[in-house]
Formats: sequence, structure tokens, C-alpha cells
Amino acid sequence: MKIQWSLIAALLFALITAVFAVINVNPVEVNLLFSTVNVPLILLIIGCSLIGGLIVGTFGIYRQYQMQKEIRSLAEQLIHIREVTGYTPEVQAAEEESKKEEKDAPAAE
Repeated sequence: MKIQWSLIAALLFALITAVFAVINVNPVEVNLLFSTVNVPLILLIIGCSLIGGLIVGTFGIYRQYQMQKEIRSLAEQLIHIREVTGYTPEVQAAEEESKKEEKDAPAAE
């Protein structure tokens, strides 16, 4: 559901940006340090939006890569700890259940 809301928000933002860009079609002078260029404002707005989207997307991909790397590392640590201690969740849960049944059985008689 979160992905759907994100998609709706992104589409709404794109629509607002497009309307804003279409309203502003006058040429503007852009200083590029070495020279100046006259560019229609609509291209400048859309170009800056695309560059911003690329930066955010790149950061998101990098962050996701870091998270996957951390998950992989923690999974390896968990496997190592289970091997060293001999802990297995299924066996431990069965032992706790049997202890609980033994504890409750004498009380019922």
C-alpha cells in the first residue's frame, strides 16, 4: 500500500511540475560560469526536475545496496551463532511447549 501512495504522490508531483513548466515558457538567461545561454524556462524546470530525480534515485539505490549488504552480514552472523551455540528455534520451541505441558499436567489432576 505504501508503494501505491508513493506512486500517486510522484504522479501528482509530476503533474504539478508539468503545469508549472508549461505556464513558464519565456526564455531566461542562464549563467554557466564560462558563458551565458538563453534557454526556455520550461526546459530549465524539466531538466532540473530530472536531475533531482536522478540524484534521489541514485541515493535510494545506494541505500538499498547498503541495507542488503547489512542483512546478508547479519544473516551470516546469525548462522554462525546458531552453529556455535547449537540453538535451533524449532527445537527450543518444542522443548518449551513440552515443559509447559508437563507443568500444566500435574495441576490438572
